[in-house]
Amino acid sequence: MKHTPLTDKHQQLGARMAEFAGYNMPISYQGIREEHYCVRNGVGIFDVSHMGEFIVRGKEALDLIQLVTSNDASKLEIGQAQYSCLPNLDGGIVDDLLVYRLPEDNCSEGERAYMLVVNASNIEKDWNWINQFNTFDTRLINISDQSALLAIQGPKAAEVLQQLTDVALADLAYYTFTKGQMAGVDNVLISATGYTGAGGFELYVSNLDAEKLWDAIMEAGKAVAIQPIGLGARDTLRLEMGYCLYGNDITDETSPIEAGLSWITKTNKGDFNSRDTFVRQRTEGVSRKLVGFRVEDRRVPRHGYLIEDTEENVIGEVTSGTQSPTLDVPIGLGYVSTEFAKPGTEIAIVAGKKRLKAVVERPPFVKE
Repeated sequence: MKHTPLTDKHQQLGARMAEFAGYNMPISYQGIREEHYCVRNGVGIFDVSHMGEFIVRGKEALDLIQLVTSNDASKLEIGQAQYSCLPNLDGGIVDDLLVYRLPEDNCSEGERAYMLVVNASNIEKDWNWINQFNTFDTRLINISDQSALLAIQGPKAAEVLQQLTDVALADLAYYTFTKGQMAGVDNVLISATGYTGAGGFELYVSNLDAEKLWDAIMEAGKAVAIQPIGLGARDTLRLEMGYCLYGNDITDETSPIEAGLSWITKTNKGDFNSRDTFVRQRTEGVSRKLVGFRVEDRRVPRHGYLIEDTEENVIGEVTSGTQSPTLDVPIGLGYVSTEFAKPGTEIAIVAGKKRLKAVVERPPFVKE
């Protein structure tokens, strides 16, 4: 099992640790519900150093990225990022990812540079997938094992981090980034992104500087009761926003059109993997769609539970579910036949011998 550069820190803090994507990761410290509230209402710090990072650099770097991703990376200016996915050749999703257009200070004339941030469980899979299409004047560099990633999330994130940097954090628009000094650490990539819906920043740094940065942020956040946050609350936070989790809500067998990700599937940008399939799905429609739902019961829906209509016909399957700490009701995501995807539609979740009444609802479940 792999470790992040902050594993010792989590254990010292008494985190409940468990294997996730091959890494020994903190699931919770004080408890999922308390950590969830901390991020929604204040500020928390996550260690997400298990994520993968690839540098794509070369004269035809954009050509490679355009071929293997669904979004239109040609729209990115230096200092901008975008959410995208890697389609396979059958209309499914190899992975979802972030694409950063990096400064070109380390590039030769005519070159561009990008960073791809991929899911921890898919690092090797994605690396092999992208490399097989690299017939371009471009090289890939896997920096995953040298890179740490801290996510400082919540409405008080800027207040905490601004004490540690001269970078004007308020000037960083959503899905933009810059490089600067943070807590005396040089060359930190400071990104106004996150996976919680609570606002905040993600900091990419060398493994060697991870502990120093973590300690400085924890010290700076004492006045606003910053807490370390585990993967348990990360999951409840993302579910309240309706964000997809790879392996649950999106997989090699799910289309981005089915998953409600048409907005990152730019079929008019030119050729890319599975483009023809997505054009057809947009024209003809799809047979199923990913929907959010709220359960009118106390029992939590679980991945793999069947979904039925009011006449007990199977119409789909749950992909993610949890007890929403903010709403204090069970919520979930799942695929249903398209005719049942309209918000307000009554459905039922099959939990053993019990049928849980539920209603289709358009995420986010928690409005900002």
